[in-house]
Amino acid sequence: MTSAHTSNAAVGEDFAKVSATFSGNVDDPFPIYRQHRLTNPVIEGDIVTQFGSAGFTAASKPRPVYTLFKYHDVMAVLKDPKKYTSGFLMEGGMASFMDGFALTAMDGDVHRQARGLLQPCFAPNVLKEWRATRIDPVICNDFVAPLVARGSAELVADMALMFPIRVIYDLLGFPADDADGLARFASTALRVLGGVSPDPEAKKAAMLAAKELYDDTLKVVQARRAAGATGDDMISRLIRSSFEGNTLSDHQITMFARMLLPAAAETTTRSFATLMVLLLERPELLERIRADRSLVGKAIDESIRYEPVATFKVRETEEDVTFQGVAIAKGSLLSLCVASANRDDDVFEDGDTFNIDRPSKMSFGFGFGAHMCVGLFIAKAEIEVALNSMLDMMPNLEFDPAYPRPTIRGIQLRGPEAVHVRWKV
Repeated sequence: MTSAHTSNAAVGEDFAKVSATFSGNVDDPFPIYRQHRLTNPVIEGDIVTQFGSAGFTAASKPRPVYTLFKYHDVMAVLKDPKKYTSGFLMEGGMASFMDGFALTAMDGDVHRQARGLLQPCFAPNVLKEWRATRIDPVICNDFVAPLVARGSAELVADMALMFPIRVIYDLLGFPADDADGLARFASTALRVLGGVSPDPEAKKAAMLAAKELYDDTLKVVQARRAAGATGDDMISRLIRSSFEGNTLSDHQITMFARMLLPAAAETTTRSFATLMVLLLERPELLERIRADRSLVGKAIDESIRYEPVATFKVRETEEDVTFQGVAIAKGSLLSLCVASANRDDDVFEDGDTFNIDRPSKMSFGFGFGAHMCVGLFIAKAEIEVALNSMLDMMPNLEFDPAYPRPTIRGIQLRGPEAVHVRWKV
């Protein structure tokens, strides 16, 4: 692909619109979350909408909503998918996008069957093969290496915005030499995320983008099936997949791919950019990791705990429940503040400190339990490759003093808008 590292203006504009949709009116909500953990760990209402951000509770039909801030309360909900369900996600702004086949909106045996069909595509042996043939070469050769001679870059526009889309595009089996198609694909995937926006025009644009993405993906699925689906790409593997005698239809594969694209791209883009900010703010730590690459995984995990991109999960109660003495009726929605739970001092000592040496404990940045993000290990592999490649090829990497220091923002989909860096050439 020519100029794969070059920012596409339309993609950047769509990325900025997504950020604005979920930014809210508070740049740093963590002191507020801490106060809630200490004094008011369950509140009536959704703090997401109180902060002025779009969210899934507002996009669904009206019902009581409660926000939970403590780690063990969030854990109790996420580990019990029978009592706390996700089917309500099919309502409202995202219903037309999900269209009956979305892991995040499935419950019970339907979810188990679907995950059984999809999971083989994300097995360790498959990821190892994809890393060698698709992930590592794309990120290293097409995104990092072309930047080296420049001596400076803006990491979001020049790298993070496009490499996750390009990797998923390649893993799915789309034509890797179609730069214009990739840029259009990336823009379309980002516009889909406007489906939960209160803005009617954003909702309309999201529906049109979802249809466009579906149509483009379906053509590839049908072509792969007609050709025998013998390749190692994700779509071919999904066509061949079977579980308990069941297989996936073209529609189901297309729907899964369409769901995967914006979610995978957004999460990886912002997670990588956030990690780089956290490390560049700590030059001694960055150099320590450069010298000892066994720390890369720890840095990624701690970044996801400390500054998760997906800051909230939402579930519906299937029975009357009580949390922290607050009675919650069946049919209520629970807005689970993952960003707060991940810093709960009851579980993570000095939780408001970024510390890659802390003992390993489960955080919720990529979900938990039955609804753990199916693409978690692909996302982490991409971030690992990107960071290692930069450490290999960009000595003396630091913030570019000609630009303001970046700030990590957003009530949901947190991340920096831009990360200007320089290095020694």
